[in-house]
Amino acid sequence: MKVAFQGELGAYSESAVYSFFGPSAEVKPYKSFAEVFESVKTGDVKNGVVPIENSIEGSVNRTYDLFLEYDLKVCGEIILRISHCLIAHRDTKLDQIKTVYSHPQALAQCRKFLEQLNIEAISTFDTAGSVKMIKEEKLMDAAAIASERAAEIYNMTILAREIEDIKNNSTRFFVLNKQDSPYSGEDKTSIIFAAKSIPGALYQVLKEFADRNINLTKIESRPTKSTPWEYHFYLDFEGHRTEKQCQDALESIKDKTIFVKILGSYKAANKPNFNL
Repeated sequence: MKVAFQGELGAYSESAVYSFFGPSAEVKPYKSFAEVFESVKTGDVKNGVVPIENSIEGSVNRTYDLFLEYDLKVCGEIILRISHCLIAHRDTKLDQIKTVYSHPQALAQCRKFLEQLNIEAISTFDTAGSVKMIKEEKLMDAAAIASERAAEIYNMTILAREIEDIKNNSTRFFVLNKQDSPYSGEDKTSIIFAAKSIPGALYQVLKEFADRNINLTKIESRPTKSTPWEYHFYLDFEGHRTEKQCQDALESIKDKTIFVKILGSYKAANKPNFNL
């Protein structure tokens, strides 16, 4: 099975692919999230894996925006524990590091560690790609923040482990497909909607779920980008879209919203055990 992800080999998204599909999955890296969505849309790959939010730094906004541009479904959820390493050339010592490169989310997750070292942080498109870059460009006074696997792939050394500010650091990923998943009994559903611009509009939408005892697990707003100060709402709730109470709730909110888009129903992921 061919699965797309954003980044280079050794990226956390690659680990998420193997976590969901198993070690025999054939991974296909892409430079951008849009390319991952496009590859699933065109059928170049059957599935894609994209990060949707981090437990420390919050949502990956670009992923949310792409769900409005592409008619793809969420067919799976992955929650992956993220443990960052400081990686450099094998002959480089910690006190020689002047610059550190990584994805903006990884840099933010290690903010306290970087402040203590008092070194310059530079954003790049990928964690593992940063390791590859400092190796290929022979940057002997630079380091990257990435996974232990990235250090192994590019034959680099780990100067420090578990440098994230909060140890129960995890990232949630969505699995993309042209169809969502069947009922499993342990499901979640994700939707996008735009509420009408009237008093109590959002309350009226959420009330339909509360009245049916449907637990909401997340709600977030994002600018529509078409009209200033108007927003789309992204909502996750427990249950499968084919269950009657969920069907009734989704049907009941249609006349309370400008539009509703069902991203898909999928089996809820197991949360990582941080005591290991």
